[in-house]
Amino acid sequence: MDFQSFKFHPLVFAGVTACGYSTPTPIQSRAIPVALSGRDVLGIAQTGTGKTAAFALPIIEKLVRGRRNCVRALVIAPTRELSEQIHENIKTLGHAARARSVTVYGGVGMQPQVEKLRGGAEIVVACPGRLLDHIKNGTINLSCVEILVLDEADRMFDMGFLPDIRKILKHLPQKRQNLLFSATMPAEIRHLADEVLVNPETVKVDAAVMADTVTHAFYPVEQERKTPLLIKILEETETKSVLVFTRTKHRASKLAEKLAKEGHKAASLQGNLSQGRRLAALNGFKSGAYSVLVATDIAARGIDVATVSHVINYDMPSTVEDYTHRTGRTGRALRSGDAFSLITREDGAMVKAIEKVLDKKIQRRSLHNLTMPEAAAMADSVREPVKRQFSGNNRHNPGRRMAQNGRAKDQSSRAKA
Repeated sequence: MDFQSFKFHPLVFAGVTACGYSTPTPIQSRAIPVALSGRDVLGIAQTGTGKTAAFALPIIEKLVRGRRNCVRALVIAPTRELSEQIHENIKTLGHAARARSVTVYGGVGMQPQVEKLRGGAEIVVACPGRLLDHIKNGTINLSCVEILVLDEADRMFDMGFLPDIRKILKHLPQKRQNLLFSATMPAEIRHLADEVLVNPETVKVDAAVMADTVTHAFYPVEQERKTPLLIKILEETETKSVLVFTRTKHRASKLAEKLAKEGHKAASLQGNLSQGRRLAALNGFKSGAYSVLVATDIAARGIDVATVSHVINYDMPSTVEDYTHRTGRTGRALRSGDAFSLITREDGAMVKAIEKVLDKKIQRRSLHNLTMPEAAAMADSVREPVKRQFSGNNRHNPGRRMAQNGRAKDQSSRAKA
């Protein structure tokens, strides 16, 4: 199958050519025909599988064959970074068709967004909080929306956005097409899908498989020796672009400052930054001005940089799914990549869970005298392994429980998103 088989309008196909697409990815080949037919779609696939084009191309196809200069498609995403990434993809794919896309998110002034919405926006890519602000202020008209896309639905659940999404749904036309994409399908997202989707076609592509282009390695270390170990790894490893993940915004900021003092071209990407500084950090990383980007999980699903050679988990994530999303930032576009994790004794349960998904024991590496010699005993010291994430019973699911405990912290960032 190739993209010509979809029989796109010539203006839409021009966008496909501009992006250099030739062969559809599995999610594209299965989701696009269903979306073009007008049916609702429930798509289950990891990041980096081509989901954006899977919904953007059918949206643009509908635009060129109908009325213009009104909001006909609404895409809801969990973070500003992902919203911008979707918006940029739509701009490229829809350039020949003159599709007008606008981003709507917090952390920046509302008036420029209002002016763009009044200027004939046809596709709105929005974060829930700011979208509700526009709805409340009457600065957006959603009465013509024909297609609703909920992207990264499981991440929106993790960030506490489901109540906001349900409020938004009340302001949309009853008759519309709905496309919901999620990397995982916890019970809460299944309930949301049942509420939103009407007789959907389910498209499931490698929902729980980590990329086979990524090599994984663990570095056992004491908590207080993580920073010296990270510096040594960066000094002694041949890298291109390195994405380092931390658990907190404060740690991301401090670690980036420390790496910069050590001579690395480093920046941080986290929720305490203004939108301008976040974009500057991300654009600098994409252009090569920064070779190391230290980020919180805000970046796990919002960065699409094909040249990332290494992902380093300075702090381990709370769930296996988050580990998958983080490490999925490398090994993209048919390139190989490396995922290094600095693990402490407290990470034993997550170590076991990751190895269970990968179905193999991950190599433990040592470096000078910074790593712990008792690496092999770490995972064995854990009494109970982590159950499969999002099982629905959190009492016996430490990974999910940790994610929920952290959700209160995420709430504070909702207005910023």
